[in-house]
Amino acid sequence: MFRRSFLSLALAGTAATRLSAEPAFKQQTNAPKIRRRERLSATKIAGGLEHPWGIAVLPGGGYLVTERPGRLNHVSADGSVTRLEGAPKVSVAGQGGMLDVAVAPDFAETRRVFLTYSKSMRGGTSGTAAGWGVLDASNSRLEAYQDIFEQTPGVKGTAHFGSRIVPDGNQVFVTTGDRNSWPHVQDLGSTIGKVVRLNLDGSAPSSNPFVGQAGAIDGIWSYGHRNVQGAALHPETGELWTLEHGPKGGDELNRALPGQNYGWPLVSYGDNYDDTPVGEGLTSGEGITEPRYYWKPSIAPGGFTFYTGEMFDGWQNDVVAAVLRDQGIIRLQLDGDRIVAQARYLRDLGRIRDVAVDRDGALLLLSDDPNGGIFRVVPG
Repeated sequence: MFRRSFLSLALAGTAATRLSAEPAFKQQTNAPKIRRRERLSATKIAGGLEHPWGIAVLPGGGYLVTERPGRLNHVSADGSVTRLEGAPKVSVAGQGGMLDVAVAPDFAETRRVFLTYSKSMRGGTSGTAAGWGVLDASNSRLEAYQDIFEQTPGVKGTAHFGSRIVPDGNQVFVTTGDRNSWPHVQDLGSTIGKVVRLNLDGSAPSSNPFVGQAGAIDGIWSYGHRNVQGAALHPETGELWTLEHGPKGGDELNRALPGQNYGWPLVSYGDNYDDTPVGEGLTSGEGITEPRYYWKPSIAPGGFTFYTGEMFDGWQNDVVAAVLRDQGIIRLQLDGDRIVAQARYLRDLGRIRDVAVDRDGALLLLSDDPNGGIFRVVPG
């Protein structure tokens, strides 16, 4: 597997591209607009949620929704909100708090619920944690919750926790952020700026790419990520795709392939917030995997889903992503692993943190607001 030191790759200018260069391939950015752009209708089905972060659709009806200040809720079909007991204690500061929620593929039998959140660690540090518990029959309590992952090392600061959790059979993917601790991102002895894949007991599957490699953490799946806040499995290939924040520009949609290095902070299609180049000002380099798509200027993406319903004709397997800074949602039309067209919708709804597909194919959006809510979106 490709692995080079932070310094050696930063200096490897012979196989790299400057920031002024063209995209690596056609329509890697600024894809043309989708020709047939439908009107969408949004209805608020629940409110009073403080910075909601993640939503999971329950097979039998209703939803689980997290609020960043540390709450996990059950939301019924009529919009009533009940706070669940039994969730883990959360370190709430800055971008940290209760983050993602997902239900197991076999939820009907196991009632297993997965969470990610920011957790206090030794010496005043914190990091992303993940685990699971069992939702009781009354939808009022999470029982027997246990952590299966803690990001290492802990870092002082309150930014860039990631984080999504994606169940995949008897494993889960967990995405993390760089915690503004750049040297750890290229270090395979750290889970900062990584995607990890774990068994449900927290051990690493034997098929993970770095199992047995000296100095590497067995759970790592891919690395070189900045702040992954979106992740989903492609409905046809089963591959994990991720959506992550760049700096000033350079937000990325990636196929998170095993063992691959996605470049941060050695390369970026964005700049630092003071307009200086990231690192040596390179957009690509030897051994770096290109994003499938990037945005410059930034849109500040949240969560995303591949659309798998029937309600939106012609949207099947398209990426539908939440947008924070630019607001609303964005649809990316795929041809294989390339983006061929894009469209924006519902900017009047403000900052959208997460998106999901309801049981009947409607879209569900979470508005990131002190008085946020759940919007149900249908064609209209």
